[in-house]
Amino acid sequence: MSSLQINTLNDAQVKQALEHCCAAPSWVAGMVKAMPFKSAQQLFECAQSTWDNLGESDYLAAFEGHPQIGDLSTLSKKYAATAQKAGHEQSGMSKANEAVLTKMIALNKEYLNKFGFIFIVCATGKTAEQMLELIEQRIHNTRSTELNIAAGEQAKITKIRLESLL
Repeated sequence: MSSLQINTLNDAQVKQALEHCCAAPSWVAGMVKAMPFKSAQQLFECAQSTWDNLGESDYLAAFEGHPQIGDLSTLSKKYAATAQKAGHEQSGMSKANEAVLTKMIALNKEYLNKFGFIFIVCATGKTAEQMLELIEQRIHNTRSTELNIAAGEQAKITKIRLESLL
């Protein structure tokens, strides 16, 4: 759908389309309020500025819309609404050997315990080994640093998902 076509959807359809891009209710509400969009560029700028004006609770709500990297079983259960997108985004993990997957799952648990939210990375185009290397590096960050990095990664994911609507 083009950025103009999103303007023709009914309220429920728009909300659902936007929730598939980012699960933060405040972000969705801000995007709906900003409609209609005149161009794809305006859509992307609005998405970023709306995201930039949110806070930690909104970030955490957005993160809740993702399965853990490498936890492919959750893609079909808890995250049914975004499973297809997340599965495609995490396609690098589906090619991982068991040792990489096992290590990723263990680090995901450690990361969640340390920071209180799941490891967020824009996985599109990354191999399993690259994602494992990123979590190994990022697990040593402070919570504040990691929250900011994860929020930036969420913004990248949201933009990619918005592009898929065009």
